[in-house]
This record gives sequence, C-alpha cells and structure tokens, in this order.
Amino acid sequence: MQPIERYLPWSIRILIAALFLVSAYGKVYPDPSAYGTISMFEIKQLYPLGFSAELAKIFSRSLIGVEFALGLLLLFPFDLKKWVIPALIAMLSIFVVHLTIEIFTTGNKGNCGCFGALLPMTPLEAIMKNVLSIGLLALLWKRYGAQLPERSNIWFLTTILSLCMLLMFIFVPTYKAATVIESSVGEPGPDTTQIAIGDPVVSSPETIVGTTEISKDTTKTKPKDVGPKPKKSGYEKHFANINEGKKIICFFAPSCDHCRATAKQLTALKNSTPGFPEIQILFMDEAAEEIPDFFKFAGATYQHKVLDIIEFWGVLGGNRDVPGVAYLWNGNLVKMYHSPEGPEAFNKEDLKTQLLKQKLR
Repeated sequence: MQPIERYLPWSIRILIAALFLVSAYGKVYPDPSAYGTISMFEIKQLYPLGFSAELAKIFSRSLIGVEFALGLLLLFPFDLKKWVIPALIAMLSIFVVHLTIEIFTTGNKGNCGCFGALLPMTPLEAIMKNVLSIGLLALLWKRYGAQLPERSNIWFLTTILSLCMLLMFIFVPTYKAATVIESSVGEPGPDTTQIAIGDPVVSSPETIVGTTEISKDTTKTKPKDVGPKPKKSGYEKHFANINEGKKIICFFAPSCDHCRATAKQLTALKNSTPGFPEIQILFMDEAAEEIPDFFKFAGATYQHKVLDIIEFWGVLGGNRDVPGVAYLWNGNLVKMYHSPEGPEAFNKEDLKTQLLKQKLR
C-alpha cells in the first residue's frame, strides 16, 4: 500500500473533524457566554426561516452541539460508515440547499454564519467548502471504507451527542442575565442653539411641532410649513422626542469599527453643518464597556441607550446590518442607511443632500 493510501483516510477524518469543530466554536466566538454570537445566528439565519424566538434558541444550541459531537465522533472508531459519515454528509447537504436558496433570495452577500464571527464567509464560499467536504467524505466512505474501523457502539455515539448538546445549554443558557440599560444625555454640541435645516427660526429645534407667522394686518396668523405630518416612528419607546422635528437615530455596536467610523463622520458633519439634527444612539449590548472609548473616538458624546441584542435587532430589523443611521422628520423616515458597505452604507454626502432637499421644499 502506498504511503498516501495509508495516511489519506486519517487525513480526511482529521480535516473534516477540524472543520466541524471550528465551525461549532466559531458560533460561540468571541463571547465566552456566546449569547451575542448565537443571538446573531438566530436572528440572521433562523428567524427568516420562520423559527419562533423560543424555538430558535433551542434549535441553535442543539445544532451547535451536534456539530461538536460529529466533529469528535469522526475521530473515534465507532460506526463511521453506518452513522457518523452519513450524518456528516446529510448535514452538509442541508447547509448547501439552505445557502443556495439564500443566494437566490437575498444574493451572495454578508457573512453566512457558518464559522460565526471567527471566519466570515459568504454563502457562495460556504457552498464551495461544503461541497468539497461532501466529496472528501464520499471518497472516504466509498474508496477507503475497508480501512475504516467497523466497531459498533451506539451507546457511545448517543452519549457523546447528548453530552455535547447538554453542555451547550449549560454554558450558553437560553436567557441572559439582566443588564443595566444605559441612558445618558450627551454633552451639548456646538450647534445646540442653532436651527435645524429648513426649520423655522426658534431657540430650541428639538421642540418644534409648528409655528405661526404674523400677517401684515397683524390680526391673522398663517401656518408655516414645518415638514410632513407628524407620525409615530416606532422609536418613541426609546427616545421620547424622536418624532419631534428632525432627528438622527443611529444603531451601533460599540466594538464595530464601521460604526465608530460612521459616528466620527456624523460628528464632523454635525460640527460643520449649522442646524444639524439631534443625534441619538441605540447601542447593541455587546462589549458595552467600550462605549466610553466609542465616544472618545467619535469626538462627541450623544444621548444613548443600550438594548439587549435580541431587542436591538428587532428594532433595527433582522434584514439590516450595522452601522444603521436613520434620518427622521416628524417621525417620518426620510432616509435609512443600514450596511457596513455597498449602496446601503452610510454616506455623509448623501445625507447632506437629503438635508438640503428638505430645506428647499
């Protein structure tokens, strides 16, 4: 037997086992509690498939437990041809089908979540990886099946599987301990006494809901256009005055570099644009201890709140991504940016154009 024929079966087993173990670990990286990473997986991958919040929590932890178990079991000499290899091929095939549907429905964009935040990968890259893995497993099963151990031990298999799933629920519980929700009023910017672009001249733009103009005979008043008809934006739960006048509400993750860069651009725009709308921020409760450093990088402190990860994505929208920046006027959404890159990403020049359009109405 050639050396390559002797060592190839073990090489394939080690490679595929490593892929599954790294994939499972990636879904709980980098948070030791893994709550944030798994919540992202549930929101981005499971919710669109119709999973309820509770079912998504159970399924996500079970799936990662199964990945851990199959990766480990491939290294043991029990039921490889009968159960382990077919189970691996079946799981990879399901992933391929799911990712193919995702590409056709939403395009080949974003991180598919196969390796969580550890190794970002597009859906197409994940499909290629899975197809190659299926090919290697099929080769191992068909050509080198005679070299694989044929010992049967169903109790060992079920014990490892059950233990891995149980440990996932122990170390990554389906709930997160309550955290203190931060809310602070930022330091006044240099334009807090200036008017918002296109708004009537008053001393406090944040309280504008309407104004009047004295007519020539001083006996009648004439309404002045102050923007679209007020409506509820849905954000008033978090900021009471969000539907009054012009506002900028941002959706940031404290440790996100794109979010920090966007906040810095907004600060520069605010300082250079007379009457720039008030900025308010909703932070994702992920590395919340970095918020002071976030504001230091941004160059200003703004009114903000920290939301639980699930609630945060519920408010932003699961099909959107951070950094998110919404420009509101009287509660009406004028413009929404919600991507780290591409046409939906924040563009300060476009925002200036939007503000100017409203001024010229």
